[in-house]
Amino acid sequence: MKNILCIGAGYVGGPTMAMIAKKCPEYTITVVDINEDRIQKWQSDTLPIYEPDLKPIVEETLNKNLFFSTDVSGNISKADIIFVSVNTPTKTFGIGAGKAADLQYWEKTARQILTHSNSNKIVVEKSTLPVRTAEAMERILNSHDKGVHFEVLSNPEFLAEGTAIRDLMNPDRVLIGGHNSKSGQEAVSELVKIYAHWVSPEKILTTNLWSSELSKLVANAFLSQRISSINAISALCEATEADVEEVSKAIGTDSRIGSKFLNASIGFGGSCFQKDILNMVYLCEYYGLSEVANYWEQVVFMNNYQKQRFVTRMIKSMFNTVVDKKIVILGFAFKANTGDTRESPAIDICKQLLEERASLTISDPKAVKNAKKDLEQFIDQIEFELDPYTAATNAHALAILTEWEEYKSLDYKKIFDTMIKPAFIFDGRNILDHQKLFDIGYNVYAVGKPELSHL
Repeated sequence: MKNILCIGAGYVGGPTMAMIAKKCPEYTITVVDINEDRIQKWQSDTLPIYEPDLKPIVEETLNKNLFFSTDVSGNISKADIIFVSVNTPTKTFGIGAGKAADLQYWEKTARQILTHSNSNKIVVEKSTLPVRTAEAMERILNSHDKGVHFEVLSNPEFLAEGTAIRDLMNPDRVLIGGHNSKSGQEAVSELVKIYAHWVSPEKILTTNLWSSELSKLVANAFLSQRISSINAISALCEATEADVEEVSKAIGTDSRIGSKFLNASIGFGGSCFQKDILNMVYLCEYYGLSEVANYWEQVVFMNNYQKQRFVTRMIKSMFNTVVDKKIVILGFAFKANTGDTRESPAIDICKQLLEERASLTISDPKAVKNAKKDLEQFIDQIEFELDPYTAATNAHALAILTEWEEYKSLDYKKIFDTMIKPAFIFDGRNILDHQKLFDIGYNVYAVGKPELSHL
């Protein structure tokens, strides 16, 4: 029985290893992390992350062939295959601050693997890393005379939070990059063998190491670009009284364009999109490709502009001031079906509203705990309320910032009756029936659509 180790028990490592454990019962899977509280939660009834359909898979495999531990060094020594899924945030200091990836945790992990390895191992990059990072890892791992051989592979994740289990169960593709050497291709075959337990062969793509690393950054850049593109058009739609949903549908039926990622909103968030684009911008600058860097940086600029524009429209429509006005934020997670708030547009929108001295009440079914951390410096100025009906009492306005399914079915007439008039609703995700809300009495403002105002 081969031993698989994953270093990092977060949004990628935990679900990915749970799926491998379910589909590959002949492998022993261990997930390690230095965060003891996180490891304990993986072994409890309350998992450290919320992801639909994840808990049953963990329960099915836990302590059978799926194990969680804080013993990093001991499990490195026993492992045959090591997945590295540690955090690679954007640097906040030094050269490349604000754009380059901070690789300090990744390098510490590489050195740990070297220190505690006494047998040959396959090391798999699962974290999103700059292209040619594997080269640096190889140099660290091979800086020894222990007689141990390390083969480094790239196997980027393409999971979307909220649908991670579905993405793992039926992926669009599994990408595996390795060297064209004999040992490199043997390592690639070992990893292919794991995924082949449930993924059809035509969906398992093998490439050289550098193509695999770059493909992850490029995929996220292209998806982000589509979001920023439709959001740029939403501003034009509001100015011309066109409807962005009608425009999106019209262009999305073109098979050359397609309909995915063409929903106008307050912008993208999450742990990957902005980080990966800025990482790619930095790489382009490093290689002297300033025009390419400028092009991709505009995607991030447009995303920030969309958040600012949303707040500006709120203030302008509410008589050019929100001072002491109660605004209820419905949804703080960066997307539905997750409690993750990393780079959530709601963070910047709430900060801007607080700077305008609005009174905020934040409600979210899964993300209130993280919202309190993200807005810790403003905690005395904010109320948090899980029940949206209680939150909305005596409110001047509602702002839908996450596309939770339950927000579509709220009794907005009941909510309207408890609000201060005139009542406003700002649909930052375009998920509500705007005409129905207008008929109830709301003044309705949606992204990329003409306002429906009684004023």
